[in-house]
Parts: sequence; C-alpha cells; structure tokens
Amino acid sequence: MTGYPLLSLSASVGTVVAVLALLPPFVLIYLVSGKEGLKDGWPLAIVASFGYILGQYPVAVYLGPYLPDIAGAILSFVALLALLKVWRPATMLGYGGKPLERAAQTTGSGHGLGTSDVLLAWMPFAVLVIVVALWTGPGSPLPKVSLFLVQVTASAPELKTTISSAFNFAPFIGGTSILASWIVVSLLLGLAARLELSKLGEVFSRTLHQMWGALLVGVFIFGLAYMFNFSGMASSLAKGFAGLGTAFIVVAPILGFIGVALSGSNTSTNAMFGKFQALVGVQLGMPPLLLPTLNSVGAEIGKPIAPQTASVGVSTSRFVRNEGEVIRHNLGWTVI
Repeated sequence: MTGYPLLSLSASVGTVVAVLALLPPFVLIYLVSGKEGLKDGWPLAIVASFGYILGQYPVAVYLGPYLPDIAGAILSFVALLALLKVWRPATMLGYGGKPLERAAQTTGSGHGLGTSDVLLAWMPFAVLVIVVALWTGPGSPLPKVSLFLVQVTASAPELKTTISSAFNFAPFIGGTSILASWIVVSLLLGLAARLELSKLGEVFSRTLHQMWGALLVGVFIFGLAYMFNFSGMASSLAKGFAGLGTAFIVVAPILGFIGVALSGSNTSTNAMFGKFQALVGVQLGMPPLLLPTLNSVGAEIGKPIAPQTASVGVSTSRFVRNEGEVIRHNLGWTVI
C-alpha cells in the first residue's frame, strides 16, 4: 500500500518492536503473580525478552515480515527452557501471587513423551519456518511472479502528487507459502500418525465453518482499503492531518491502535492506513518509513483489545461469551 520496499519497512517495524519487546514479559509476570512474582522471577522476564528479540529482529531485517513473531516466540521458548534447566525461582507462585504446593510444582516433570512424540509436536513449526523462509526470502523469485497486472494513475491536487492504483495477481506471495506449509504438514502428519484423509477433510471442514466470517472480513476490509486509498479519501485526510505538524508523530500509532481494535487485524489496519500515513510523512518531511512503522506498531499494541483476538484467546477458557471482561482488563495496559 505504501509503495515502499517491503524488506525496508519490515526492518523498520522490527527495530521498534525489538525495543518494545523488553517490556511485555515483566508485565505478564506482574499480572500473574504481582510484585512478589517480579521480585523472584525477573530473570525469566529478561531471558524471555532477549530470546524473543534475538529471534525476531534478524528475521525482520533480513528475511521480511512473514516470520519474525514465530521465530522470536520459538527462540524465547527455547531460552526459557534452557534457563529453567539450571535455575528456578525460590518460590513458585501461581495466579494472584499464591505459592504453589510442592506437589503442584513438580507435576508434569515426567511427561511420558518419547523423543519421536516431541519431534512430531515441533514438526509443524519447523516446516512453517523452513517453507516460508525459502519461499519468501529475498533470493526467492516466487513472490515476484505476476500473472496479471493492471494499473492506473490519478492526480491528487491537494497534495500536488499522483497516486497509482494497481491490481497485481501474484499467486505465489506470502500467504500461499503458508498454505503450502499446511499441505506439507498435513502429508507428514498423515504419514507419521497414520491419519486418514477423511480426518484431514473433517479438520478442514470444521476450520472453514469456524473461520468463514473472518475470511469475508479479510476480503471486504481490503476492498474498503482500496476504495479509501484510491478514491482520494486517504490523500484528503493526509492533507488535513498534516496540519498537526510534528505532533502527528503521537497520533500515528494511535490510529493503528484504533484500526486494529475495530478490524481485529494488523494487516487490515496497515492496508487501511498505511498509504495515508506515508502521505502524511511526505507532507511533513519525515523519514519515509517512520509513520507507516508507527501505524503497524500501534496496531500490534492494540491487538489485546481486538474482539477477534480476545475471542480466539478465550476459546479454551471460562471467558467464552464474556470477552468484554478480558478486553476491559487489557485496555489499561495497552494504553500505557
């Protein structure tokens, strides 16, 4: 949407996220076990933060925007697991800061899983990372394949510039690589776990039944984004917001925050406001990548209050149909 190089924008977002990633593990420990948990468990927060950054940042800078969070989460998990092999807090605290009984602390130490079971559980993540990295990496020709391209340009006199609108049917971009990963994982699970094709069909059918609404939202929000950007609305708003001057740097992430709260998707928010943010940046003479980056980061911070996110997050808890309570609980922390 912005017209800026994808890898450069990915690196810019990854740089800001790498700094912000230092905070969430401390907040999470505090939310679970309060000040006492932070006093004893701060090494966990530090290792989790830096483990995530070491996985997220290089991927964002050198591979692109498709795998940073996955890579960061995996490395954070491995780093925490390694730390807990050699160190644990003096007292294990549960929710509300209550010490756990000794029996509860040791439960699960013998999980009874063999090496093959553990490898099979990790296999989908390994396949996802390998396939997407090879498919979408800077050296791959697949995302550049275009089967159909139509482009028009229009004048935006209020900004004294031209805006290009393009429909590019590129069937082998990032989303397709994730679909390919799913197919490979399905085949490997079928071979390793001897799953019948009917079971895979049932999984696909139930997933489609659960997600059909979200699929429609994706289609319509992108249609709306194209209308917003290429009808001149984005450029008109950009001209108006540019009147704020450099103070707009505070507004930029708030727009991303609001966008994700309404749409539930960082992707949708960037599609809606990415071009608008870029146009404001041009008007104010700011570094080109700055405002689109802040839009994406603001959306990431707003994710915990997005209804879609809350709905998925509570799906295995007692808060099903009570997502509002979770959103209200998260709201203060995201604003801070």
